[in-house]
Amino acid sequence: MHLNGVEIVDTFAEAFPMTAARVVVTACNPEWARIGATAVTGYASSVIGCDAEAGIERELAPAETPDGRPGFSLLFFAFSRDALQKALVNRVGQCLLTCATTAVYNGLEGDAGKSIRIGGNLRYFGDGWQISKQIDGKRYWRIPSMDGEFLCEDRFGTTKGVAGGNLIIAGKSQAETLAAAEAAVIAMRAIPGVLLPFPGGIVRSGSKVGSKYPALKASTNEAYCPTLKGVVKTELPASANAVYEIVIDGLTLALVEQAMRVGIDAACGCEGVLQITAGNYGGKLGPFHIRLHSLFAGS
Repeated sequence: MHLNGVEIVDTFAEAFPMTAARVVVTACNPEWARIGATAVTGYASSVIGCDAEAGIERELAPAETPDGRPGFSLLFFAFSRDALQKALVNRVGQCLLTCATTAVYNGLEGDAGKSIRIGGNLRYFGDGWQISKQIDGKRYWRIPSMDGEFLCEDRFGTTKGVAGGNLIIAGKSQAETLAAAEAAVIAMRAIPGVLLPFPGGIVRSGSKVGSKYPALKASTNEAYCPTLKGVVKTELPASANAVYEIVIDGLTLALVEQAMRVGIDAACGCEGVLQITAGNYGGKLGPFHIRLHSLFAGS
């Protein structure tokens, strides 16, 4: 199968279930909202080595936020509700409670029995001076701070999301391949409910499970390293000199599939792209097998 002359390998991306939450952070102006959003989603590219996978979903206008201030919508993914609650309590406490003028709200309605407690855990920082307020059935905590008070919603909804969708883009040169990956990222990020957790949405260090060093859970995927084509069993076209991967998390499987489809379309419209494939582990890692060819069935 080819799109605009680019080979689409007949393979699948292997995705797996995760627990997801959406956090809305607001502040006195867009710059402080961005500072808070960037800090709280830092060091969250992969659960292989991080407590969560997280990132900015989109910027919010004042009319879209609970308190009428500028803000950002953020997505967080972890393996379980307990792990997600621990990560969010730590991150919100360290990065948003400390950030000038911010407030934090739940952005995902769901089953009350599947919610996690964020403000309710952070309230103890108030050392007894914290105040609880209930509005429209939702509880908020007001924690005194040196610039006034930090407002945080008590409970945050969660949902079973999907992580591990991925595309691997191989091209003739680093510049051309990076431009194609950037085009794919722009197309994917236009879809609400989708997260690309790696820096700039792009992975240069694609990995495989395991290593020759027993202490490592993952190591470089040599089959996709252009400099090793002559010494290992490669999966790359002969003229490929650069490869970038894009990892996709989503609130639903359908959103991950949609993101992969538009990402492939965007990348295939760029110069120098030779091949698009996907990473999997033979079906042993996750139950969701997203076949690249099936994404375009009927089109």
